[in-house]
Amino acid sequence: MPAAETARAAVARDRVDQVIDLALPLIATPSPNPDGDTRAVAALAADLIKTHVPGAEIELHPGSASVVNVVARIRGAGPGRRVVFNGHLDTYPVGDAAQWSVNPAGETRDGRLYGRGAADMKGGIAASIAAMAALAEQRAHWQGEAVLTLAGDEETMGPLGTKLLLDQVPHATGAATIIGDAGSPMVARFGEKGFIWIDVTAEGKAAHGAHVHLGANALDRLRVALDRVSTLRDLPVKMPEQVRRAIAGAKAISEPLCGAGEADVLSAVTVNLGIVSGGTSPNLVPSTAHAALDIRLPVGITADVVLAGLKQGLDLPGITWRVLRCFEPNYTDPDNELIRRCAKAATDVMGRAPAVNMRVGGSDSRWFRMANIPTVVYGPTPYNMGAPDEYADIAELGIVSRVHALTAFDFLTQQASGA
Repeated sequence: MPAAETARAAVARDRVDQVIDLALPLIATPSPNPDGDTRAVAALAADLIKTHVPGAEIELHPGSASVVNVVARIRGAGPGRRVVFNGHLDTYPVGDAAQWSVNPAGETRDGRLYGRGAADMKGGIAASIAAMAALAEQRAHWQGEAVLTLAGDEETMGPLGTKLLLDQVPHATGAATIIGDAGSPMVARFGEKGFIWIDVTAEGKAAHGAHVHLGANALDRLRVALDRVSTLRDLPVKMPEQVRRAIAGAKAISEPLCGAGEADVLSAVTVNLGIVSGGTSPNLVPSTAHAALDIRLPVGITADVVLAGLKQGLDLPGITWRVLRCFEPNYTDPDNELIRRCAKAATDVMGRAPAVNMRVGGSDSRWFRMANIPTVVYGPTPYNMGAPDEYADIAELGIVSRVHALTAFDFLTQQASGA
């Protein structure tokens, strides 16, 4: 075979044992968020990269006293484009360890990698490190750079992690970004919904429950306000045709994996009432009440439109509200070169084509897309994510690593022709 084809075949070979060798020590090093201390796991990740990726240039970038990020870079045979792999070092807390039937600090059993962060996303990080190792071994056959950025605060939205690296480290940006966050090897994700989190407070007047005419019930006022917020679900969405077409085309593959109704959720504003509180006794009129809501925005509607709807709808007696978090929906054109190359690499590895779809949940991919960097999320299926007995399928992690490596290799070798 020609040298380039031989190199591509080498990049694509199965490295699942290496992925597990990388993932287990990462899982064994706690990095729960909160409290968000990634110093130990960042130092470990740097050591693992040094051992497994020959010639990597490795830097630690603190975002705060306890949030530490990692950047590793390898260079190809000459000048060219840059591909950035991205992942996050922080995880959900373990919670009550007594509820786990396996070791939350990591173990393999029956073809599964268990432990906190196995799926979200230390398994995905291990897959990307193994992909970097594959590229490093074949560096004579590709041009440009491959960079791995590991952020310390994705679970708290990334301002001290990915965002900081994009702002402060020139080689943390590139021509394309590949992220191994939770998903499925059968779905390449090209975008995600935006979100607005709000707090709503209702003020009333306390009174005895038998004398309601002397009070003003804050919970009643809150109920009216929440009904107004729920009408946001009916806002019209002007979704770009290529995005609508991709969501519809992915449905047959994506919904069996992610649940019936996913396509509808991706195409509409959703409102989730996550917290509601108020009152102290059935026979007292509550003077205050509180709610917190998560509003998700599909591609095709802006945060400004939703915020205008909130401003109008919540202009009510005794009601105040504030925005906790706000991000626009974001996407890379599903016909973009990166998305096409990822889908082709997945087809080559699995022998069948993946779906190309949006992602329901949020991730650090939004930071790259906000910087106009084409980005794809391609990772393992998450099982029990955030719950006891979290795990990822070991074979899937092997697939993810191979697809990451192939996508990057093709992007860096075929850049001149644009094939």
